[in-house]
Amino acid sequence: MYIKSFKELIVWQRGVELAKEIYSATKDFPAKEAFGLQSQMCRAAVSIPSNIAEGHRRGTKKDFVHFLRMADGSAAELETQVLIAESVHSKIDYRRSKTLLEEVQKMLASMIRKVDLNAKR
Repeated sequence: MYIKSFKELIVWQRGVELAKEIYSATKDFPAKEAFGLQSQMCRAAVSIPSNIAEGHRRGTKKDFVHFLRMADGSAAELETQVLIAESVHSKIDYRRSKTLLEEVQKMLASMIRKVDLNAKR
């Protein structure tokens, strides 16, 4: 099946959902975090679907894999930041963020394997 738009990709859709969830989870951080952990988490979360979209739009499988890997790197960055946030801002519930993040990471790993394998054929 041919995907016309990155918006059709479930991993992109979940990535957008994750970014919204991170914005929601961090909205109650103290004001002093606005340019610290809160900003870093939101930027990393937005980077995930953004890289998926850019890679898909580039038009080659090689570029797509490259940007999927960038998205996966941003997901790892976000995972680290969520772990830090949990220890610093423990009153906030991060379960939904962590569930979505894990789902996106699994989808990215699977997509990278499949697209990379097809790119080498």
